[in-house]
Amino acid sequence: MSEKLSFEAPRGMRDFYPEDMVWREKVFGAMRESAKAWGFEPYDSCVVESYELLSRKAGEEVGEQIYHFFDKSERHIALRAEMTPTLARMVAQRQKELAFPLKWTTIAQCFRYERMTKGRKREHYQWNCDIIGEDSILAEVEVLGCAVDALKRMGLTTDDFKVHVSSRKFLGELLKNSGIAEDRHAQVFLALDKRGKMPDESIAEMLKDGGLAENEVAATFRIMDTKDFSGSPELTELFRKAEIAGFADALQFDIGVIRGLSYYTGVVFECFDTKGEFRAIFGGGRYDNLLTTIGGEPTSAVGLGFGDVVVTELLKSRLGESAVREMQGTAVGFMTDAEADAAVKLAYALRSRGEKVDLSLKAQKPKKFFSHAEKSGAAKAVFLGPDDVGAGKARLKDLATRQETEISL
Repeated sequence: MSEKLSFEAPRGMRDFYPEDMVWREKVFGAMRESAKAWGFEPYDSCVVESYELLSRKAGEEVGEQIYHFFDKSERHIALRAEMTPTLARMVAQRQKELAFPLKWTTIAQCFRYERMTKGRKREHYQWNCDIIGEDSILAEVEVLGCAVDALKRMGLTTDDFKVHVSSRKFLGELLKNSGIAEDRHAQVFLALDKRGKMPDESIAEMLKDGGLAENEVAATFRIMDTKDFSGSPELTELFRKAEIAGFADALQFDIGVIRGLSYYTGVVFECFDTKGEFRAIFGGGRYDNLLTTIGGEPTSAVGLGFGDVVVTELLKSRLGESAVREMQGTAVGFMTDAEADAAVKLAYALRSRGEKVDLSLKAQKPKKFFSHAEKSGAAKAVFLGPDDVGAGKARLKDLATRQETEISL
């Protein structure tokens, strides 16, 4: 006897029922509207890549989390864990032809085999906004401003979230001024990126294992208490420009933002909910060396990755489960088969005017029809009986106010 088939999605993956799609469309809609408003052009690519490309950029622990396999021609391929390597490949492929700077955006489905926690799945959609080929701090301003705008379009305010901003370059200068050799900075970044995820004592041991002396470890932790960024021209200018652009209230300086991936070279940022209940909403920064790691020409770049899982949980928490239930469209039903043609004709007429119409597929009793209409989210409903068709008129009912209006068939 064969084993009973499970109806559950594979562990860490998701099904999207209609009630889930409403939330997904709210999130995706805000992302697309903001990207368009801020001048980002959409792009896309296939969900599989060569394993070599993904592993070359992945580094650290991410390389172990890639879903990879050999196809029938023994090619080593993988499901993308993020979109940035693909973006780098696409840009490198046409680097001589493209007109820089590029402002590109996509919403990509990504896969990563990792331990699942609150706000983390093994599959998610990630919104990417990247500016390629621009050294100006305005690139960071545009990327951050677009992300903040998207959160506001979703219904959140700066009381709900803050973008924590720092600079790998500034932190490196502080470490260097404290006598910590530059060739140890990468190890320091990796250790400090674990802060908040493990005790400071364990991080201190990591720093010592990386070759830092006791006094250097102590200096590193003193640096992490830095509140003043006036010594960083790029951060000073970023906050000044954000003030002009109208979203400085969404930003706060946080020297503790490291971003574990080693390819970040300058400004880095992570967005968190103000109550500290969830993982990071989005993160990113400047990564000026990525194209060279895959064989492309040196090109500056700034970008962010914004997953759908955490922000959806945050929206439900702050706005309530019913926040996306928008009553719209008209439900059209009929009592007997004799009224079916009239119902089809009415539905067609309403749709030709641009209205959303949910047409009943069979004759129903009035009580059942109106019950289904309300559950479907329709704003109005028309139910046709023999008398309505005979008179050439019907009653259009507002399902919220219960008011009825006579309409002609």
